[in-house]
Amino acid sequence: MTSMSTTATAHTLGRRGPALVVLCFVQFMLVLDDNVVSVALPSVREDLGFSTAGLAWVVNAYFLAFGGLLLLFGRMADLLGRRRVFLTGVALFGAASLVCGLAQEPWQLVAGRFVQGAGAAMASPAALALIALLFPGSEERAKAFGIWGGIAGLGGTMGLVISGALTGLASWRWIFLINLPVALAAVVLIPRLVPESRAGRPVRLDVPGAVLGTGALVALVYGLLRTGESGWSDTAAVAPLVLAVLLAVAFVAVETRTAEPLVPLSFLSFRIRAVANGATLLFSAAMYAMAFLLMVHLQTVLGYRPLTAGIAYLPFGAGILAGMWLSSRAVVRLGVRPALALSFLISAAGLLLLSGVAPSDGYASGVLPGMLVTSLGCGLSLPALTVAALTGTTEENAGLGSAVLSSVQQVGGAVGVAVLVALATRRSDAPAAPDDPLHAATEGFSLALTVAAVLLALGAVLIGTLLGKNHRPDDALDAAEAPANRADRT
Repeated sequence: MTSMSTTATAHTLGRRGPALVVLCFVQFMLVLDDNVVSVALPSVREDLGFSTAGLAWVVNAYFLAFGGLLLLFGRMADLLGRRRVFLTGVALFGAASLVCGLAQEPWQLVAGRFVQGAGAAMASPAALALIALLFPGSEERAKAFGIWGGIAGLGGTMGLVISGALTGLASWRWIFLINLPVALAAVVLIPRLVPESRAGRPVRLDVPGAVLGTGALVALVYGLLRTGESGWSDTAAVAPLVLAVLLAVAFVAVETRTAEPLVPLSFLSFRIRAVANGATLLFSAAMYAMAFLLMVHLQTVLGYRPLTAGIAYLPFGAGILAGMWLSSRAVVRLGVRPALALSFLISAAGLLLLSGVAPSDGYASGVLPGMLVTSLGCGLSLPALTVAALTGTTEENAGLGSAVLSSVQQVGGAVGVAVLVALATRRSDAPAAPDDPLHAATEGFSLALTVAAVLLALGAVLIGTLLGKNHRPDDALDAAEAPANRADRT
């Protein structure tokens, strides 16, 4: 019996590498679809006859479903089986991508994007939980999360590159249809590479908590998206935000009284995870807004066509890969806290460089230096953030920890786009702005990126003061694991 168990364990260990590759490719696809439609929106409007207001929901429907449903599906993955929920989400995402690619009416594309987001909300936390369980050792987990975080960050920026290339060379429909081979490969390969896993003890889903938590997230994301469109004075935008606060208060009240809560408050209050998620919120707000604003700046101020703008973004991906390669080494040698604080400051410096790009600047002398510095810091940050945010997670709550991290990323992105884009627009449209529209747009772009750099600097301060004094990742993880596990079981 022992020999059979050892053989099975060795068999599983031998398949961890291929499993990690497949799971990372799926995450790349899911994050890529956050912004893959951005460059293609004018072509989509022309082909399907979208109104200006309706076109925004091609982007927003995905954000709303992805960000709003993550917490629910992350906990369901722990209870029902992480591999099962992952495969269901990937299949749903692939089917919705086909619907989007073949859409003939605006409502079909918006509905397909919403279902895509729901599939992503099922697959993303389950995939990260599977990786956490496949690589239980501290150092190997740090390296696996380094690859995962880097690939996720690459997907967030490569969406703009791929969108520009496919829209310029073929059709906007291919930005959705290219998802099908990845989804199909994952559905076929993952059952052969990854064993099923779920919480070790039978628990019931906290239905009131699930309804309140999901409702709060959906209302929050919806309200933030509306403020990005119409501003903070719009009642239709503020009302969902007020509702989100009320639902969040009710959620906390319910969770404190429930024997088996959806999110144990001890899980959220654990310091290393709490600081990592707070830093992730600031980081996502800054980087999502930067990606959106820089692509707009390249096309409207510097005059790049969609394909050229997409190609111009390629060095950003190279910088992320370089940072990703360095990240696991930095975490192992320096510790999570110094590596994270340094990476945030590098990205902040890159954003300040980008904020100075003027209409007369060339690509190599104006755009490229700031882009490379920002992307290097981004590649360094994402893996270390993932390591810290999942510190102490176990067989019982790996899906929950992954879902909380992904929810924070999505909400942070929505906050950043809503607030910083509105800030840039307000500065560009100010009555005191010069008559030169390019100068006015540059002023707004510069202000927004400066604020984004300040957010990252605040994140570095948060990490440096509160994350904990560790010098090696296994010191932090091992020290955290025992008390975290005891708290999560209470």
